[in-house]
Amino acid sequence: QVQLVESGGGLVQPGGSLRLSCVASGNIFSNYVMGWYRQAPGKQRELAAVITGGGVTSYGDSVKGRFTISRDNAKNTVYVHMNSLKPEDTAVYYCYAGRGLNIYWGQGTQVTVSS
Repeated sequence: QVQLVESGGGLVQPGGSLRLSCVASGNIFSNYVMGWYRQAPGKQRELAAVITGGGVTSYGDSVKGRFTISRDNAKNTVYVHMNSLKPEDTAVYYCYAGRGLNIYWGQGTQVTVSS
């Protein structure tokens, strides 16, 4: 059984920063792609950032240059540093882990960007 537990969400002012963390437990190995997707109210879930076990990253167009993803394979943990946050970054952020047909999601953590 795989579990993904997110932390670090909250309320932040526009222009501020947050760091989200996701710890994976169970049969998760370093060859899984891990990362973050997000879903705003009334919108589809979209890619924020993902990273392979070897450190190759991919970002959604709307967060490029502002978000940085990293992982610690020894700790089965993935992070995303979010800078220059905008109100349109407001969403539930879901941790993701996947390899082939094996896909897992966390419960989600709310990020709200508002003054």
